[in-house]
Amino acid sequence: MANNSKGTKNFGDMAMSKFPGERLGLPEKGRRSIGRIGRRVAAIAIDWAVAILVTMLISGRSYTALTSQPLGQFGILGTFVVLQVLAITVIGGSLGQRLCGLHIVTVRGTHPGLWRPLVRSLLLALVLPAVVWDSDQRGFHDKIAGTMLLRA
Repeated sequence: MANNSKGTKNFGDMAMSKFPGERLGLPEKGRRSIGRIGRRVAAIAIDWAVAILVTMLISGRSYTALTSQPLGQFGILGTFVVLQVLAITVIGGSLGQRLCGLHIVTVRGTHPGLWRPLVRSLLLALVLPAVVWDSDQRGFHDKIAGTMLLRA
C-alpha cells in the first residue's frame, strides 16, 4: 500500500479514501458530508414504522394480522417503496431521512428526479444492494441510481 499525491492510500489499482466522500469531493464532516450509519439506521427505522402505520390505516388491519401473512408483509414492503419514491421525488428524501438531517442528491449534486428514486427504492427493498457499500459508504442501490445520501 502506497500513498498518492493527494495523501490517499492506494491498494492495487484502487485509491482508498481517508474518509467517506473524499473521492467525490465532499467534506469529511458537517453539511453535505456523506450520511453515516447511525443516521441511516434511524431514518430507515422511522420509514419502516411509517410504512407499517400507513398500511394498517389503509387496510384496517392490526400489525399482528398484517405480519402474520405473507401478503400483509409484502403490503408493508410495497407501502415502504411507494412512500420512499414519493418523498424522495417531492422533498429530496424520505420522512425518516429528513427527520435525521439527511437528503438524497445525484452524484452531480442535483435533485434526483423520478427515475432515480424509483430504482433506488426498488433495490433498497431487496436489502442486499443496500448493505453492500463502497469506501464512500454508498450502497449498491445508490451507485446504480447515481445518488448519494448526504447530511442536510
